[in-house]
Amino acid sequence: MTNDLYSLVRQAPIVPVFYHADAAYAAQIVQACYDGGLRVFEFTNRGAAALSVFSELAAYVSRHCPDMALGIGTILTPEDAAAFIDAGADFVVQPVTSPAVGELCRSRNIPWIPAGTTLNEIYNATQLGADVVKVFPGNVVGPGFIKAIKAPMPHLQLMVTGGVEPTSESLNAWFSAGVTAVGIGSQLFAGDLTPEALRDRIANLLTILKPFTPVAV
Repeated sequence: MTNDLYSLVRQAPIVPVFYHADAAYAAQIVQACYDGGLRVFEFTNRGAAALSVFSELAAYVSRHCPDMALGIGTILTPEDAAAFIDAGADFVVQPVTSPAVGELCRSRNIPWIPAGTTLNEIYNATQLGADVVKVFPGNVVGPGFIKAIKAPMPHLQLMVTGGVEPTSESLNAWFSAGVTAVGIGSQLFAGDLTPEALRDRIANLLTILKPFTPVAV
């Protein structure tokens, strides 16, 4: 992870994990997240329209959210990684660790966030060059796992996805355990939210996380 992306995610350590086949609707969601204070957004490669929607979204973000990092998730192959990087992805997230994807990202100077569920998988991802590793699915391991593995390896930078709820109790549990950031998917967008309501929900969550974020200088 580049210093710029790391700084963005540390200051607002919630990463939305989102997919929708309608580019205009996706842009509304990204804008609401941006207005709420988030600066890192993961669009997922989970539908036939993913690449075309992402291309439109990248253009929207460059015009309206200039300091937001827009990344692509659910990447399994270097070919898919290359296609989304060409479309404007600022970073690549995986649900697994694929050395070929990591190598492609390094060759393109794009931050790479692979995933693991065991300490061995997480450690091996760092040996392949990952500065931040996604722990997925988080609901399988729980905050206690994070606390346990950071005891022998306190330098690990971990982003947990899956099992993170947009509540004070859940966020405090994960961040007290030592995560760097959390990815939140459908639960972040649950309910019949207007863009304004989503913006306010996010702003409230970031207020909860202020004790865990560095003071801006």
